Amino acid sequence: MRLRKKPWIPQALEEYKGKELLTEKIESHYGAWQEMFPGLRLALEIGCGKGDFLVGMGELHPDMAFLGIETQQEICYYPAKKIREKGLTNAKVISGDAAHLTEWFAPGEIELIYLNFSDPWPKARHAKRRLTSRSFLEEYKHLLPARGHLRFKTDNQALFDFSLEEFKAFGLEIIEVSYDLHNSAILNEVQTEYEKKFSAKGNKINFCEVVFK
Repeated sequence: MRLRKKPWIPQALEEYKGKELLTEKIESHYGAWQEMFPGLRLALEIGCGKGDFLVGMGELHPDMAFLGIETQQEICYYPAKKIREKGLTNAKVISGDAAHLTEWFAPGEIELIYLNFSDPWPKARHAKRRLTSRSFLEEYKHLLPARGHLRFKTDNQALFDFSLEEFKAFGLEIIEVSYDLHNSAILNEVQTEYEKKFSAKGNKINFCEVVFK
């Protein structure tokens, strides 16, 4: 997600840093996220954008904690603001690069991963940058416990087909697949900003849920 530069955002972000927004020394929480969310199971959304999904899931599931990662710090203003406005204590935003996941989370510390409308990186030479590529799946396997789940949504058919092949090649158990999520029986509790936008244009939403063995 790219936004036009808004000069007031950097200053506005200061209000949320260290509270709803985590920007520094993320690795200091390695193996200790339960101290931040006592007794809650931990879910991770990689690429949380403006936070509609993150906040919506936090509202629906107070028994779980939801962490959203967003690489562009200015965008983090929006989910951080929504978390505060909703008074949620079970959601936070991490401003950082998902390439550092294994530095931030101990093995088995995350129970569930969400990938929603990830950048498709359409050029073949950029395939390894796709968040469903085998190199990233190896990272997720480190984070998740045995039988940990990953849920993936996209409107990009080429990315979806690529992802299914990567999931199979990595030996994941595919438990749900839909090429038209909104007209399926699969539970779709919260829509992302992109999901609302693309489905309104008539784009079909692809969904897959996999289990790490």
